[in-house]
Amino acid sequence: MLTDAFGRTVDYLRISVTDRCDLRCTYCLPKGFKGFAIPKDWLSIEELARVAAAFARLGTKRFRLTGGEPLLRKGLTQLAAEINNQPGVEDISLTTNGTQLFKHAQALRRAGVRRLNISLDSLRHDCVKDITGTDCLQQVLDGIKAAKETGFERIKINMVPLKGINEYDLDGMVAFCIENGFILNLIEAMPMGITGQVHAKVSLQPVLARLQQKFDLTPFNGTIGGGPARYWQSGDGSFTLGLITPMSQHFCETCNRVRLSATGDLHLCLGQEDKVALRPMLRNGCSDDELEQAIRQAVMRKPEKHEFVENPHKIIRVMALTGG
Repeated sequence: MLTDAFGRTVDYLRISVTDRCDLRCTYCLPKGFKGFAIPKDWLSIEELARVAAAFARLGTKRFRLTGGEPLLRKGLTQLAAEINNQPGVEDISLTTNGTQLFKHAQALRRAGVRRLNISLDSLRHDCVKDITGTDCLQQVLDGIKAAKETGFERIKINMVPLKGINEYDLDGMVAFCIENGFILNLIEAMPMGITGQVHAKVSLQPVLARLQQKFDLTPFNGTIGGGPARYWQSGDGSFTLGLITPMSQHFCETCNRVRLSATGDLHLCLGQEDKVALRPMLRNGCSDDELEQAIRQAVMRKPEKHEFVENPHKIIRVMALTGG
């Protein structure tokens, strides 16, 4: 197993397959942003699979495919299938904005993807357009419907509450998730890049208190994925709420993940600059032993915690370039 200098086991790798996205969410990409990597600098599907296999040999059990928007990358289902075939892998999940999901849900399921997180910040067309830059709500809803019909279980809806924009859409989103049997994940906006730093933050602690009272929510002690969310469930079991609170109640002491960018940088903490470039090694013909040793050494450099609260202007790279 991979263990860092603080005794944390790292058994979860998030793999960004592209930094491109067909949306321009205001908390992710600056308006007019053009600083994307050129495709030849992306790791190939074979290179991504090789890194994933090395992590699997080192005890990594959970993998998440992200972007950008991962469904824009050709060969994604091939990558998922290759990861699924690695001994010891227990879970492959995918985070998507949902716009392309109706075309790919069945292929993802066949390739071994078990769980989906679908980003949806409002059920109002005008609000979705304001946040994403595109009136894509119907496409996303069609994708969600396709995923449900394909048989994906425990579908999670990721919502980022933004002050004065969609914070009053919460009750409607709760009702939508109850009606469809989805889990609602609420995520505090982080100061990643210029866009993340300009949004007024919404603390989820008062949101939790209100929803606890309204829906009789109590802490859920079971396992729902391997990420940082803490879960609550209603007394009748009809509603499950997840909270990801890097700002108001960080979870650094239990962090079990690292991120591989599309260009092969292994980011060791979302809120720090520590990273290791694996692409030069891969393209210079490194052996599997050398790759594994580089990964071990990198994980030992994983920082103790982020500094989003203490130093909110520190991270200037945008989320899409880091990997979701």
